[in-house]
Amino acid sequence: MDSGYYAACAGFAAQSQALELVANNLANLGTAGYRGQQATFRSLLTGSGMVAWNPLNAVVNDFGVLNGSRIDLASGSLTATGDPLDLAVAGKGFFAVQSAQGVLYTRNGGFHRTSDGLLVSSEGDAVLGEQGPISLPNGAVAVSSDGTVSVDGAVVAKLQIAEFAPNTPLAAAGNALYSAPAGSALPAASSSIRQAMLEEANVSAVEATVQLITIQRNAEMMQRALTLFDSQFNQTAAQDLPRV
Repeated sequence: MDSGYYAACAGFAAQSQALELVANNLANLGTAGYRGQQATFRSLLTGSGMVAWNPLNAVVNDFGVLNGSRIDLASGSLTATGDPLDLAVAGKGFFAVQSAQGVLYTRNGGFHRTSDGLLVSSEGDAVLGEQGPISLPNGAVAVSSDGTVSVDGAVVAKLQIAEFAPNTPLAAAGNALYSAPAGSALPAASSSIRQAMLEEANVSAVEATVQLITIQRNAEMMQRALTLFDSQFNQTAAQDLPRV
């Protein structure tokens, strides 16, 4: 079969997957602490590794496919909310929460206190301090820049803020939560806490919309190419093969 068909098929699949990522970014524009995902591509050479490729074969059989995605760790804008349990991280750090999947990390500091005093995330996961889940007695809550939590002036806990070395492969776990390899979390060295503030998603609505339009057009172009190749194959089957 013509290599062009494979190239168009691989291109259409890659653009379709990239479209899902951009659509997800747009859908989370209003999610506090959300980190945009960016598609990464790699080259795929069709055929067995045992085959000796000449330069022409390498060119026509070298297809671009989606390699996955990476998380954009750039900071978003901080917005004042006036709620003392809303917290934001200035710097590279993440809050740690105890979820059903284990310890996860988030920049969404939209926390609240349960009826029994447990500090939890917007998803209901316990917010972790350096000594475990944080319980808050009744009273006025104050959080200092280093994460120390006080109620009516009495220290009750210190937030567990984690930073990660560059190129640590964080993985999106949904709802602005991220998982990290075991043992990769480091104590915060350059992060500080801002009380009564939330961090906005770090996705630009304008840039994401432009990406969406561009990817849609690329996908449509690949789809037209597939249709053209399919028509040519049908013509060959109907007109040329009977003559053989």
